[in-house]
Amino acid sequence: MSTPNQADPHAKSKPRALGKGLESLLPSRPGPSAPISVSAATEPTGKPLEIAVDLIDRNPFQTRTNFDEAKLTELAISITASGVVQPIVVRHGANHRQDGRYTLITGERRLLASKKAGKETIPAIIREVSNLQAMEMTIVENLQRADLNPMEQAHAYVRLSRDFHMTQEQMAERTGKDRASVSNFLRLLKLPESVQRHVEVGELSFGHARALLALESPEAMLAAAQKVLALHLSVRATENYIHGLLNPESRKKEPKPVASVDPNVREAQDALRRRLGLKVTIEDKKGKGKVIIEYSGVEDFDAILTALGDAPTA
Repeated sequence: MSTPNQADPHAKSKPRALGKGLESLLPSRPGPSAPISVSAATEPTGKPLEIAVDLIDRNPFQTRTNFDEAKLTELAISITASGVVQPIVVRHGANHRQDGRYTLITGERRLLASKKAGKETIPAIIREVSNLQAMEMTIVENLQRADLNPMEQAHAYVRLSRDFHMTQEQMAERTGKDRASVSNFLRLLKLPESVQRHVEVGELSFGHARALLALESPEAMLAAAQKVLALHLSVRATENYIHGLLNPESRKKEPKPVASVDPNVREAQDALRRRLGLKVTIEDKKGKGKVIIEYSGVEDFDAILTALGDAPTA
């Protein structure tokens, strides 16, 4: 049994999220101190080896759907000048003994940029992992990146839940996110597919999407999204627009409600709606009353408990 290649236990610096998410899955193996040639890169060592880029196949479990060509070109220029700073992670291909090929686990942008830069080899760490382990490493790495679009993140969390039976709490811990954030991304999948596509390509932001989720039906969400796109509304303007849809009486008789509802109560009501993405009503009479939160499913109810800090652990 190999010995995990761990950091100094006495070190006081806080471990990075990436280490927590990926390295905890598969500890590296100690390798020989002497340099290893490309042709000899056949065993997992835990140390970077130079592997020919033409021998590395794309990751079949990649959850990213978009790679910005301009950013890839910038990375290629950097690699031309300074090389690849962080090694990619690969595993042996299915027929490695016959064809010597590898399959990528993490680092697809670095591999693509290296090819664009004309590099013949790339530093890589070999891991012996199963398909499920490779998939989990890929998803976790992607979720720890800042440039995934909201829908890619939502689908990645779904795969962690479906394929690895992770609870929202476990997904949050593994990816370094808070549970409310995980819940909010998962709720994006309640949007109509056409609205999801607008979010995916960046025409609607995560803030726009959360505001739309306060509406009760897919038809209402779609109609509102079309108006937001047509008028190029900001997130704040979208929130106000949705508020008007949910409270039509406030638009018909605006002076009267404004005079009868305490501004602090109205502000708290709007803040709760934005926070939860659900319809919230506060009925206040001289400092006493009730808060009504309407939900349409278990996920909505879980989001409420999470926001209140009292979600049950699975």
